[in-house]
Amino acid sequence: MNFREKLCWITGASSGIGKELSLLLAKEGARLILSGSNVDLLNSVRDECIMHTNYCTVIPFDLSNPLEVEKVANQTAAKHESIYLLINNGGISHRSLAMETPLSIDRRIMEVDYFSHVAITKAVIPKMVSAGEGHIAVTSSLAGKFGLHKRSAYSAAKHALQGFFETLRIELQPNNISVTIVYPGYINTPISIRAIDAKGNPTGKMDNAQLNGIPAKDCAIKYLKAIKRKQPNVIIAGKEKVMVFLKRFFPRIFFKLILRIRKPD
Repeated sequence: MNFREKLCWITGASSGIGKELSLLLAKEGARLILSGSNVDLLNSVRDECIMHTNYCTVIPFDLSNPLEVEKVANQTAAKHESIYLLINNGGISHRSLAMETPLSIDRRIMEVDYFSHVAITKAVIPKMVSAGEGHIAVTSSLAGKFGLHKRSAYSAAKHALQGFFETLRIELQPNNISVTIVYPGYINTPISIRAIDAKGNPTGKMDNAQLNGIPAKDCAIKYLKAIKRKQPNVIIAGKEKVMVFLKRFFPRIFFKLILRIRKPD
């Protein structure tokens, strides 16, 4: 799969995996739409990308605002020709016990990590279908495979992504549109620093597992390779990926281990 001159839209493009994916695509000559909530960071990524591609535009918006997401998604889809590749990568995490987390936080996480991706995807699908080609990717997490301590809302949203995008894959296959769900494990990105607590405030803490995780660039290389191969699912993780195997085949062992790795923070 060659992305030269192909229009690609990446959300969560201001840092981490999204930034690295944007740079990789730019170096392949893709035409880019970069989205996120931090305008300054997006502009910085655009300045790097434009050195390698002849088209890179920034469309900032807040994934937690459903009205804004739907408006921007529809406007972007209407303004551009068919988007060849959509990467739904924006997201937010949290660190709080389920019983201490107000429903407003659950709803906020679900808006950002689930509904925003669904809204953007639905906006671009019609032109993909008309063009008879396209690829949709979404960043889930190992938390979309099993629950994690103090991440109830995050894990729920990531599980929801699997249900929606697996169904979408079945429905769009006759239209030559592929869907890839990516399940990263511990990746060295700012997501844990920006994770919110039960009051909705950023924790400002980098998890040790995140700090020692796979570099974002290495993750992005594997991510893009999975898209090119039209892989339906890909896990990008270190030794923690064994937990997926254990949950499926040895659930009792899995549960004992998942209890041991709970963090007091």
